[in-house]
Amino acid sequence: MELGVESAAYRAMLQLERYVRGSGINPTLLELIKIRASQINGCAFCIDMHTKDARLNGETEQRIYALNAWRETPFFTTEERAVLALTEAVTLIATNPVSDEIYAEVSRYFTPDEIANLLMAIVTINGWNRIAITTQMIPGSYEPQSSSFAVN
Repeated sequence: MELGVESAAYRAMLQLERYVRGSGINPTLLELIKIRASQINGCAFCIDMHTKDARLNGETEQRIYALNAWRETPFFTTEERAVLALTEAVTLIATNPVSDEIYAEVSRYFTPDEIANLLMAIVTINGWNRIAITTQMIPGSYEPQSSSFAVN
């Protein structure tokens, strides 16, 4: 299946991605969000893309490999753990709603505006996951251009 990359809807997704990239979220944290949501959704293309981008931004192999078991490792900060819990809850919202505890924990580290931006980052990668999976994008084909902006 092929997606018309010139469609207005696709361009709107790109604009949303640009907004998220420019929202002030730490690039390392943003890639953790993207990798974790992509792991949950089973999006091989996005996992490949965002692990490459994370490495380009200085992320360690150890943290990338341990991300799907972040609760059992000492490798992530308390702020990152709060965001990873939020990422999982939003991504699995049908079966794992965002609890008051998760929201309270993320609120310890981020302002309401920052939380809104984190939420938009999570929503955006979930959208990209669905596009990549549905259109059968091939993992391994992505080559990072720079650390400043990757399409999804």
